[in-house]
Amino acid sequence: MSRYQTIDLDQVKTYSVTDRASKVERGGFASPIGKASTFSDFWDSLPDFLAARDLHEVVRTLSAARGRKPILWMMGAHPLKVGLSRLLIDLLKSGFISSLSSHGAFAVHDSEIAMFGKTSEEVADTIRDGRFGMARETGEFFVRAVNLAREKQFGLGEALGECLLSEQAPFVEDSLLAQCLNANVPLTIHAAIGTDIVYEHPHLSGAGVGEASYRDFLIFCKQVSGLCEGAAVLNFGSAVIMPEVFLKALAVARNLENPCHGFLTANFDMLQHYRPTQNVVRRPTATGGKGYSFTGHHEIMLPLLAAALRSSAGNG
Repeated sequence: MSRYQTIDLDQVKTYSVTDRASKVERGGFASPIGKASTFSDFWDSLPDFLAARDLHEVVRTLSAARGRKPILWMMGAHPLKVGLSRLLIDLLKSGFISSLSSHGAFAVHDSEIAMFGKTSEEVADTIRDGRFGMARETGEFFVRAVNLAREKQFGLGEALGECLLSEQAPFVEDSLLAQCLNANVPLTIHAAIGTDIVYEHPHLSGAGVGEASYRDFLIFCKQVSGLCEGAAVLNFGSAVIMPEVFLKALAVARNLENPCHGFLTANFDMLQHYRPTQNVVRRPTATGGKGYSFTGHHEIMLPLLAAALRSSAGNG
């Protein structure tokens, strides 16, 4: 016999499971789908738990906001590098994007796709001898766009899109910079000086980039000032720049007494980082609204979201 005392369970009080609140019920289980199933069948077959339930809620909110409330998209460059431009352009044309904001790498990759139909070099190879980032045409294009921005008092995103259209870039149909301009939807570029390959090139004006990108910040602040109950802010893969820019823009909007409360936010990324969690999901919704986090690869998560949105809209 053990030298240690044990507790006596004879007096433990039990109760019926029928009186207990349960978080999981079979009514929320996933359902198998058949060979001839549609996307709607798949979407409706998902379990009604955790991230699947949250994603349904995001889709319902965006569908209700479409054409009525602002839907602001922020992102890094990675969605473009995994081939998602056409899906984003389709969502743009379908009314699910009322503004789009990103940083310089996005602008570089989008411009190269529009001009050359390809982008993204093998850095490990080209850094060896200093060729990394030295593609001549990309740098020269940015010089022209920054000069246009200064001449016309355009934001950087607007100037880049205008140059792609006026120069008749051969693959402009795959360019968000160009297609947002065609749709009269603001696409703002929030540059971080020195982080992109174009800063390696002669003749690019850092002052010109700063002036044009600052104008884009003011445009972005105006878009953020329209946030309200039922609106939405999505962030795809910007871990630092856009979450920081968004928080400052939201501060400006609220300081000017705009009713920017009660909206939905959602962060999509392969890893959940500190700044998106705080500056997109939590802090902006602390006064009302709801923030969501979804973890997964962009090349899977964004097509899933896009298909759900288009299905909810009846592909119209």
